[in-house]
Amino acid sequence: MFEGKNVMTDKIDDRGDDHVGSSAKTPLRADAFEISDQEKVKRIQESVKDILNTLGMDLEDDSLKGTPKRVAKAFVNELFGGLNPANKPKLSTFDNNYKYGEMLVEKNITVYSTCEHHLLPIVGRAHVAYISNGHVIGLSKMNRIVDYYAKRPQVQERLTMQVVQALQKALGTEDVACVIDAKHLCVNSRGVRDIESSTVTSEFGGKFKEKDVKREFLDYINLETEFE
Repeated sequence: MFEGKNVMTDKIDDRGDDHVGSSAKTPLRADAFEISDQEKVKRIQESVKDILNTLGMDLEDDSLKGTPKRVAKAFVNELFGGLNPANKPKLSTFDNNYKYGEMLVEKNITVYSTCEHHLLPIVGRAHVAYISNGHVIGLSKMNRIVDYYAKRPQVQERLTMQVVQALQKALGTEDVACVIDAKHLCVNSRGVRDIESSTVTSEFGGKFKEKDVKREFLDYINLETEFE
């Protein structure tokens, strides 16, 4: 697990620091995709120019000339690429012909996301598991679905729920679980500046709500993975 204290929701000085979301759905306007990604890059580029100018930065400096466009492209194509449903990975499943009946755990999936309250990084690990009811999914798809939902302005609770719900739908089973342990730079680098704290969230569906099954999953997460 990520080193540091396990901290759930810390209220610091205003509601903006509370990790509170109204639902598991990312709050998007109905017209979110009426303009192209290229147009979004152009508009964000101008907005970043305005921000830097307001801060007093010299955009004629060689180091800063390309910054507005670089930031705009990173926002649209990389950091927030998970907002566009066209980028959602195809979650193809296969028949469980080998009749594997125990839980499958994919642990230590790297999480790079962005806090929607301050647009600062969230960095950590996700641990995802499911119990097959007749279908299995490619291992890399579990990593990809975490990455897809992470690449958007997020709160960690919502991200955890979205991963579970997406896999439940793809696999046709409620028996899916996810635990995320991550550091939030909105806490580590500003506000209280607590560099040691991390946030742990979990979502347990179906059989994973049972005490023994949940315990088994958490024990797997804590196993040391060693390679010679």
